[in-house]
Amino acid sequence: MSLKIQMETKNNNQDPKSESTINFVPTNSALSWDEYFMLQAMIAAFKSKDPATKVGSVFVDKNNHQITMGYNGFVAGIDESKVPWGKDKSAPLEFQKYGYVVHSEANAILHSSRSLEGSRAYVTLFPCNECAKLIASSKVKEVVFLSDKHQETESNRIAKKIFDLSGVTYRTLNFRPEILGNLTEHLQNLLTDI
Repeated sequence: MSLKIQMETKNNNQDPKSESTINFVPTNSALSWDEYFMLQAMIAAFKSKDPATKVGSVFVDKNNHQITMGYNGFVAGIDESKVPWGKDKSAPLEFQKYGYVVHSEANAILHSSRSLEGSRAYVTLFPCNECAKLIASSKVKEVVFLSDKHQETESNRIAKKIFDLSGVTYRTLNFRPEILGNLTEHLQNLLTDI
């Protein structure tokens, strides 16, 4: 029997309704794009060695493709045993982490292999004024942040003013309560399948 005849016979013997439903299962992503990229920023933050505040960031283009990522840490390649992680501001800057740490946003911008113009930045902590200058100068379109715990500081007010004056929008991301529980269950399932 020729292939054409076999196909016609097969098509005539099947119920058209069942054909249109074979292996079609309704699906939805467990995460929005915002949640997906913020979780990536949270994982980047987890890589930081900072004992007090771990910060991560991810920059994505308009097509939701990741461009770069970063976390807060010391300058790459230096002997970290020779610089302090302490943050006691009564000590001279030379003996505080603040004199040596590169923030996550700065690390991401420094390591980007392409332009960040028009991108979105996902950060676990609202950027300081120094990072705001870098973000605005890189023509980032929007900053999505998880925490704004320093909102009463001068640095934070300056950062917001920089964003406002340069047209960078910013907004907080509120995770749905079930996201972290679902993620934990998903990771446990992956680990048991190994």
